[in-house]
Amino acid sequence: MPRRRSLRNLATATALVALLAGCTAADRRARVDADDGYAVSLADQRRDDSHAVVAAFRARSYRPGQRARLVVWTPLRRVRVQLFRVGAASVRGVGFDELRGLPVSRPQLRSRRRPGGRWTLRVAVPRAASGLYFARLRAGRRLGFAPFVLRPPRLGSSRVLVVLPTNTWQAYNFRDVDGNGVGDTWYADAHIPSVDLTRPHLSRGVPRHFRYYEAGFLRWLWLTEKQPDVLSDDDLEHVRHGAQLARVYDLVVFPGHEEYVTAHVFSLIRGFRDAGGNLAFLSANTFFYRVDRHGQRLFRIGRWRDLGRPAAPLTGSEYVGWFEGRFRNRPYTVVGSRRAPWLFRGTGLLDGDRFGVYGIEVDQRHPLSPAGTGVLARIPNIFGRGRSAEMTYYETRRGAKVFAAGVLNFGGSALQPAVRRLLANLWDRLARA
Repeated sequence: MPRRRSLRNLATATALVALLAGCTAADRRARVDADDGYAVSLADQRRDDSHAVVAAFRARSYRPGQRARLVVWTPLRRVRVQLFRVGAASVRGVGFDELRGLPVSRPQLRSRRRPGGRWTLRVAVPRAASGLYFARLRAGRRLGFAPFVLRPPRLGSSRVLVVLPTNTWQAYNFRDVDGNGVGDTWYADAHIPSVDLTRPHLSRGVPRHFRYYEAGFLRWLWLTEKQPDVLSDDDLEHVRHGAQLARVYDLVVFPGHEEYVTAHVFSLIRGFRDAGGNLAFLSANTFFYRVDRHGQRLFRIGRWRDLGRPAAPLTGSEYVGWFEGRFRNRPYTVVGSRRAPWLFRGTGLLDGDRFGVYGIEVDQRHPLSPAGTGVLARIPNIFGRGRSAEMTYYETRRGAKVFAAGVLNFGGSALQPAVRRLLANLWDRLARA
């Protein structure tokens, strides 16, 4: 596929291949570990932006009733802004560069005397349920989206917490702000040490891979009338320790690709588990890279396992690898219906049955996995001999229950009938309240 192509055409073609081949857009991404770069054409970015209202909120989360700062990068004189909640609208037929949701405000026409340069709007954040929201911006034929997390008025408003992978979203943001023809991320150039957290996303503002990895789970929450607290990665930095988190939550869910975490968050979640808190990791390659935040920049430090802190003792499984452009996605095969009958109850799935189409990046059980970690489903040898995908589960003496999906796109498959019931069973088991 030629590199110099409209970003929208490129992503549309990739999404089509994903649907036909059983893989998603992540299957074709370059890996820094292999020193593969992806040079985004500045001309293509400008062509893509010419159809969009390019904008982003200054913060990745807000409290109810707060006045948010929305920065419009497109030099417009007028723009119409309206806020929506993600999850309330069907994701069927939604494109990679589109967000849909329930309106939570009326459209407002905002204007200024002269166009030119960036434009900061003050936006009233609704006093509404915690979740993922977005501003939709229209100006003539231009359309853009700016997502933000609406955090709860206080921690523990619900006994279940969902953490969205806002660090990973920005790591995969290829926007080229400095105009050198290379996306401003280490995925484009391994020598880039940090990413700017205030950049608008490409694809009209929709985080890369959101349609495939997180949208289905958020829709599942709405359809099943679950009302968890929702936080960004940033918000976890303000929780002092795991015991504090365990006092207000029974379950913490990481529904998406939670690859990049700080030292504080790693210790926080481990402390939460050690205090008896339950965890559900609905993706793979979780807690893999250490990052440090300084101001509005996120710095990549190194792999946690190279720093002596692998994920397996916490999550129950360890990162195996990615599909390398040659390994196709495959169904999970159930192997643990007797070990965990509660998980498969009502699904009709028994040992030997297959479901879903998974892969992209995968984890499997590791010698450092906690004692008693069991495998519930497996894709044997998906990336070659001995390199399998494994869905795992373990319990601790303190009563913590920890589930890990073992594949990158499990949370995104939440609307499939069998997975929908699996998630309901998992929620009932781990959310004690």
